[in-house]
Amino acid sequence: MACHLAIAGVTGAVGQEFLSILEERNFPFDTLKVLASSRSKGKTITFKGKEYTVEELTTDSFEGVDIALFSAGGSRSKEFAPAAVKAGAVVVDNSSAFRMDPEVPLVVPEINPEAIKQHKGIIANPNCSTIVGIVPVWPLHQANPVKRMVVSTYQAASGAGAAAMRELETQSRDILDGKQPKMEVLPYQIAFNCFNHNSALGPNGYNEEEMKLVKETRKIFSCPDIKITATCIRIPVMRAHCESINLEFTEPMTLQRVRELLADAPGVTVMDDREHNRFPMPIDASGNDDVYVGRIRQDESLPDGRGVNIWVAGDQLRKGAALNAIQIAEKLLEM
Repeated sequence: MACHLAIAGVTGAVGQEFLSILEERNFPFDTLKVLASSRSKGKTITFKGKEYTVEELTTDSFEGVDIALFSAGGSRSKEFAPAAVKAGAVVVDNSSAFRMDPEVPLVVPEINPEAIKQHKGIIANPNCSTIVGIVPVWPLHQANPVKRMVVSTYQAASGAGAAAMRELETQSRDILDGKQPKMEVLPYQIAFNCFNHNSALGPNGYNEEEMKLVKETRKIFSCPDIKITATCIRIPVMRAHCESINLEFTEPMTLQRVRELLADAPGVTVMDDREHNRFPMPIDASGNDDVYVGRIRQDESLPDGRGVNIWVAGDQLRKGAALNAIQIAEKLLEM
C-alpha cells in the first residue's frame, strides 16, 4: 500500500535524514510534499531522481495527505499538526509537543507497536536519548523487570540540529587555527569540551532532557513505578549518542542471560569484545540503524547479581529520530 506523504521541516537535520531513510527503505508513496518555514520556501530538493519545490508550512498544506512526518519544532507542531489531522492525515511528530499527552501514543516500534492503533490522528516520536537507551533495556525488562535505572548520556551535537553540527566543525577549525571560537548556537564551547545538556533546568535541578528520559520511559514501558534518574551531557561528537546505563533487576540476572536476550533483540547489535577492549563508539553507530551495546558487566555493588551495567551507542538522527518515525509510518501502512 502506498500513501500521500508530507514532510514538515524537510530542510532541517532530521528532515534531511527522513529523505535519506525513505529512499533506503523504499518507503511506498504516491505523492510527496516537502514543507518548511517561509525562509526555505521555493528551494528545490532532489529526491529519488525527482526535483521537489519546498512549500511554506501552513494550515492549508495537508489537503490529500495520508501521513505527515513532522520535525519542525514543538511550537510548529502544536500550531500545524491539528490542521493536518483535520485534513485527514495521521501525524508522526518528532517534537516534544504531544509526547506526554495521555491521548497521544508514544511509540518505539520494537517496544510498543500495538499503541499505534490507539492514535487519534497524532503519534509521538520519543526523544532521541530515550529511544537510544530503552531499545536494549526493553528485552531485559521483559525477562526480568527493572526496578531502577541510572542513566548518564553523552550526547552528540546532532541532537541540537544541523546548526550545532556546523558550529562544532567551525569551532574545531578556529581553535586549531589559533582563533577564538564563537558561540552562536550552543551556550558554551562544544569543540574540545563537554557541558550540561543545553535544555532548561527545572526547579529540581534536572534539565528537560533528563526529565524527558524519565517520563517517556515510564509511558512507553507502561510502568509508572520504575525508578529512573538521569544525567545528560553534551559532548563534542558530530552524531550518535552514547549512554551508560545501570540496571537493578527484580531477580538475579546473569551476564550470559543478558547477552542471550540482547543477541535476539530487534534493533540491537552486541559489540562486547573484552579481549581487545572494543566496545560501541559513536563512529560505529553513525549512519547505522541499530543501537550498539557493550561493556556488559555485573554491578558488584548490588547483592545477589541483581545489578548490570551496559554501554550503548545509537545514531541520534536515525534511530533516535527519523528512522523511528518512519518505522511508525511503515506500521501505519501495514495496519
